[in-house]
Amino acid sequence: MNPSVNLSELNARVLAACAELARLTEVPGETTRPYLCPSTRDVHAFLFAWAARLDLSVRVDAVGNLRARREGPRPDAPTLYAGSHIDTVPNAGAFDGVLGVLLAYALAEAVQGQELPFALELLAFSEEEGVRYGVPFIGSRALTGTADAMLGLTDADGLTVADAITQFGLNPDQLPEARVQGQSLGFLEFHIEQGPVLQAAGAAVGVVTAIAGQNRVLLDFTGRASHAGTTPMLHRRDALAAAARFVVAAEDRARHTPGLVATVGVMHARPGAINIVPGDVHCTLDIRHEHDAVRLEKLPLLLADAERFATERGVTLTVTPKMEEPATPMDAGFRALLHRAAEAEGLAHPELVSGAGHDAMVMATVMPAAMLFIRSPNALSHHPDEMVNAEDVEAALRVGVRFVEELAQEVRA
Repeated sequence: MNPSVNLSELNARVLAACAELARLTEVPGETTRPYLCPSTRDVHAFLFAWAARLDLSVRVDAVGNLRARREGPRPDAPTLYAGSHIDTVPNAGAFDGVLGVLLAYALAEAVQGQELPFALELLAFSEEEGVRYGVPFIGSRALTGTADAMLGLTDADGLTVADAITQFGLNPDQLPEARVQGQSLGFLEFHIEQGPVLQAAGAAVGVVTAIAGQNRVLLDFTGRASHAGTTPMLHRRDALAAAARFVVAAEDRARHTPGLVATVGVMHARPGAINIVPGDVHCTLDIRHEHDAVRLEKLPLLLADAERFATERGVTLTVTPKMEEPATPMDAGFRALLHRAAEAEGLAHPELVSGAGHDAMVMATVMPAAMLFIRSPNALSHHPDEMVNAEDVEAALRVGVRFVEELAQEVRA
C-alpha cells in the first residue's frame, strides 16, 4: 500500500462521494439516474477529476462506460478490471453500484505508489439496472461483445438504445472498440449485499460464491372488459382474477422450494375503472435460483399455473420471455485470494450467494470474476433508506488492497 495514503481518510472521502453523487439525479429530492440521462455527465465529471488526480488515462466508450486506466509495466501486461455501475433504479439509495465504483477508485489511489505487474482499469458501467430498456447490463455487455443485440431495444418514449447513445454524443458504430482487448487477469466488484445474511452473521464483508440465475418473463392475460354491475360472475372473463391467482401461486411455489425466489413486480389492469371487469392485465415474473436446474424446473410449472388460471376464466395468456441469465459461479482462485486478504485483515469472511444480478456475472463470461459483498445493516436496497456502516466500507477497502497486493505476488511468481 502507498504509505502516504491513510485508508480511514480515503474511506471518508468515498462515503462523502456517495452522498455527493446521490444528489446527481433526474428527479429533485430523490436519486433517479437511468441510462445515459443528463446527470450521467455530472457523474462522469466527478470521476474524471478523481482519475486526473491519479494521473490515469480516461475514455468513455460507445455505450457510455467511463473507463480510467493505469497502464502496466509493459504493453502486453495483463489487466485487472475493477468497478460497478453508476445508473440507478427510480428513487434509489446512495450506495447500490456507485459504492463499488468509488471503492475501485479508492483502491487505485491506495496502490498508486506501488509497482504492479499488471494494468489496472476502473470501470464505471453506464447501465446495469435494466430500468430504461427493460433488459440490464448494457454497460458490461459492451466489454464482452454482446451489447450490439441490444441496440434496437426501445424505451417508453420510443427511443432505441442506439438513439440514446447518439443523443449522448457517442457513436454506436464504435461498439467493437469497447470490447476487452488483450490479456485479462479478471474482474473484481465491490457491492453492498442488499440483503440480511451478513448482518445476521455479524460480518462486515462476505465472499460471493455464485450469482443466481434468473428469468424475466412478461405475461399478458386477455379476457373481456364488461360492466361490473350487469355481468354475472359465471359469465365474466376477468383477466385480473386470473392474474391474481397466478401471483399467489408463484409465491406459494417459491415458498415451498428452498432458495427459489419468484416475484411479480409489475401489474397493470385495463381499462382500470372501479365499475369495469378488467379485460386485460399485463404483469411480469422474475424467478431466480443459484442452481439452474431448480429454476428451469420451476419456471414451466409457474407458467402452466398461469395458463390454467387463465383457461378456467375464459382468458387467453401470452407469454413473452424477456431475459435469461444462467447461474454464474465466481472464480475459485479469486475467491481464495479474497478469503486470504480478509483473513490477513482479521475479518470474518463468510461465503454467500448473490440473489441479485451484477455486472460480475457478465464479465465472468470472458474472464475470472469475483465479488466482495459489504454488509447492508438494514437489509434494504433499491430504496432511499439504503445504508452502510463506515467501518464495513473501510474493511472492504482494506481487503481490496490486500487482494491486489497478493495478486501482484502471484503474477510475479
